Amino acid sequence: MSNPFFYKPETPYQTPPFQEIEIAHYKPALEKAIEQARQQVNVIVENEDKPDFKNTIEALEQSGELIEQVAGIFFNLNEAETNTEMQSLAPELSDLITNFANEVNLNTKLFEKVKSVHDGKPALNNEQQMLLDNTYKGFVKGGADLPEQDKVRYREITRRLSQLSLKFNENVLAETNAFELHITDEKDLAGLPDYVKKAAHEEAEQRDKKGWVFTLHHPSYVPFMQHADNRQLRKEMYIAFSTRGHKGDAYDNKEIIKEMVNLRLEKAKMLGYENYAAMVLENRMALSVKRVNDLLGQLYDAGHPHAVEDKEAVEALAKEDGLKDDLQRWDWGYYSEKLRKKKFNLTDEMTKPYFNLDNVINAVFELAGQLYGLTFKPNADIPVYHKDVKAYEVYEAKRKNIKAILYLDFHPRKGKGQGAWMTTFREQSRFNDAYKAPFVSLVTNFTKPTSDTPALLTFDEVTTFLHEFGHALHAMLSDVTYESLSCTNVYRDFVELPSQMHENWAYEKEWLDKWALHHETGEKIPDDLIERIRNAKNFNSGYANDRQVSFGWVDMAWHTLNKPFDGDVVKFERAVMNKADVLPPADGTAFCTAFGHIFGGGYAAGYYGYKWAEVLDADAFERFREKGIFNRDIAQSFADNILKKGGTAHPMDLYKAFRGKEPSVEPLLKREGLL
Repeated sequence: MSNPFFYKPETPYQTPPFQEIEIAHYKPALEKAIEQARQQVNVIVENEDKPDFKNTIEALEQSGELIEQVAGIFFNLNEAETNTEMQSLAPELSDLITNFANEVNLNTKLFEKVKSVHDGKPALNNEQQMLLDNTYKGFVKGGADLPEQDKVRYREITRRLSQLSLKFNENVLAETNAFELHITDEKDLAGLPDYVKKAAHEEAEQRDKKGWVFTLHHPSYVPFMQHADNRQLRKEMYIAFSTRGHKGDAYDNKEIIKEMVNLRLEKAKMLGYENYAAMVLENRMALSVKRVNDLLGQLYDAGHPHAVEDKEAVEALAKEDGLKDDLQRWDWGYYSEKLRKKKFNLTDEMTKPYFNLDNVINAVFELAGQLYGLTFKPNADIPVYHKDVKAYEVYEAKRKNIKAILYLDFHPRKGKGQGAWMTTFREQSRFNDAYKAPFVSLVTNFTKPTSDTPALLTFDEVTTFLHEFGHALHAMLSDVTYESLSCTNVYRDFVELPSQMHENWAYEKEWLDKWALHHETGEKIPDDLIERIRNAKNFNSGYANDRQVSFGWVDMAWHTLNKPFDGDVVKFERAVMNKADVLPPADGTAFCTAFGHIFGGGYAAGYYGYKWAEVLDADAFERFREKGIFNRDIAQSFADNILKKGGTAHPMDLYKAFRGKEPSVEPLLKREGLL
């Protein structure tokens, strides 16, 4: 009984008792959870009644709750607050979960029952039908229809892929944490804003060093690359960042990539598909490799001429500024920032004073209230997994009971992965009319406060906050019956619609006027500064478009391979990405060795989804523009038809219910200045 997973937590709303959980608790808890789930599955298999939706499909949906609880906490913390002990345990727990999933998916008698219900075409509502279809397809893609001799190999493949994905992320994090640029000569800080130097000095102090320390974490790396006059140090930082997973050492990811793409191909062919992308896209809005490549090609054709112009403009300024060599990758951020300042009189130093993190949090909460009727109440009694994390109760208008719990975790630290993401410790459901609130976590790596300055965000960080909060809204507003269809359990090329659409408010004067105040004087953000932000929105948009298209291309290239790959990873990626690259390659660097989205996350054969969802979000926001960006009726329609529905219907049906039509690519091209 000392294991906190074995009893109902005495915490507000039964939130995870993080303060009680020790690493030693996870494995016994997961083993017990699997045994419980195994018994639940056996009850379904041994039930002599005719298989039906309730005794088979719903019963399966309700099994394994403790597995979800234990795994949800462990693997989320392994990304947000990990250590070597957790990383050592992760493969073992992953094996337990994968082996049990295979045990269920490859259970012939269980699949016969599921197939019987599916083939019987019972009369169901839309959500029930989606659950039935997903369950059946899940078994088929889980190997249930394979010959017995192939099931053994299938188990080996899925187990190994799970292990490799974990190792890939661990390697990137290890190399991110291992590097530091330690500066002791103040002359080497030339060009850096005071806030950047202050943060670097405090980082050095925390490491018991004199001078200044810069790292590969984004709040340190990005401003250094944008502002440091010392070109050699910019190159050193760039090379360190771009060789993660590519140094030929214990953290090298190239062999992992080769093994993963080959195992994915083998798995897809085993299940009857030409390649891995064909298997994945079967359950995506895009449906086919051709439609993905058509979209990426259309965006490339529209954007590449602008990318060339962007490069020429930056290069011209660099020459004016005295650069005698060719423009290199470690020069791009530096001279782009100079050009942005010259063209728009705009820098992060000008905007950051108006984006105090506390104000941004309140503004985003108020936006959610104005649009969707949500309110947020901090609760210090809810346990958190790190002192930096804050927990909130979330309420919906006209609803007395809790709607969701939201955790906010903003700043980088050694045990946290790169980037920003939204995740859940528990997902929403309403089985038998018993509402289960989701526990939603938003994790970022935003600029830290210093000893005498609050956390002041860059404008990019403000848009990132809105992006991840859009995902959080998708989870918090979810209102469906079945957990596997709730929150963000939707098609991967649909999941980015809510996140990307909410970024649009960052550029709206009507919203910024409400809250963006100077952190020292209280002065409202000047109208001309807002106008400069808006004018600079499409700065280097051609280059940015090319970059995203190239990421989508290389993802599809890896996952449309039709035979095993044993070539050179770097040569492969460059051959694919070169067409959309306006800068010369940097010798010794690689991109895919740290491309966690497709090798350490869930975006394999799906990275195009960011661009696909941009088409949706630009088209969707047009409706807000037509009726008003705070129009409650339009927001309610977006909530009712998309945010609350999860994966209970096909995403195109959900989108058309909101928009009244299918999306068009023109609003995106217009917004990005590519028309």
